[in-house]
Amino acid sequence: MDETKAKLQGKGYHMNESRARQSKIPERQYSLDVEELDPRILERAFQSGGYPYAKKMKEKKYLKQLVCLQIELLKAQSWAQNNGERLVLLFEGRDAAGKGGTIKRYMEHLNPRHAHVVALSKPSDVERGQWYFQRYVQHLPTEGDMALFDRSWYNRAGVERVMGFCSPDDVQEFYREAPEFEHMLVRSGIKLFKFWLTVGREEQLRRFHRRKSDPLKKWKLSPIDFASVGKWSDYTKAKEDMFRQTHTEHAPWTVIRSNDKKRARLNCMRVFLSSLDYEGKDLDAIGKIDANIVGNGSDDID
Repeated sequence: MDETKAKLQGKGYHMNESRARQSKIPERQYSLDVEELDPRILERAFQSGGYPYAKKMKEKKYLKQLVCLQIELLKAQSWAQNNGERLVLLFEGRDAAGKGGTIKRYMEHLNPRHAHVVALSKPSDVERGQWYFQRYVQHLPTEGDMALFDRSWYNRAGVERVMGFCSPDDVQEFYREAPEFEHMLVRSGIKLFKFWLTVGREEQLRRFHRRKSDPLKKWKLSPIDFASVGKWSDYTKAKEDMFRQTHTEHAPWTVIRSNDKKRARLNCMRVFLSSLDYEGKDLDAIGKIDANIVGNGSDDID
């Protein structure tokens, strides 16, 4: 029995779960209106959503790997400039999944003249009257450049659908057009990467509450976030429909579990770098993609 228990704990499981972990948390506790989080939510947060690790990655180990990957990113950027490549990276996922932090580590040492972040606010009256994809097209990169979208045209399949900012017909039309639009981008020579960062429900709520109490992060918490906390199931359904309709051979989704932001950032870079054939590529520096936290859209549908 002791040997079996030790093996399970080595995998991040715990046989001696407390009653708090086993008990059901009332739905009313999943809210930003409560002053303090239920201790059971905090206890479950890191491994919520079936996250496979019991502890966060060590800072020293993380920084060592991050530097190696950022050096590889510079090589990839130089290759893109020399060969006129156009790179587009979409970062999508639930709120507080770590999209902005991942983009920040991508951009940290890149030449900003040839890499830019696209983080658009809500559309203006003029933009609402245009073809839906029109305001995104103008931010696509020229030859030798890279564009990183902090949320993208997939707003329509997510927040706009769930919060009622568009009609069901708009969503269905998006499902018809998005694969065609992306196929056009890829045929034109653009290398397109679609990343979905996924976070467990309790971990998301913990991050929201940290933002709420941190004066330097309050700006990240919007009225939409307050409204979306109670719509977890609606967002889940929207995500599944989105993968079903837009995970294609020419533009697949890469899904990365991000309860541990450090592991998520490193593996997001690894997926990107592993897909490029640039000069001086160092496979040892890139390392292996962690299959425990990296999958694709078809896996998530199943």
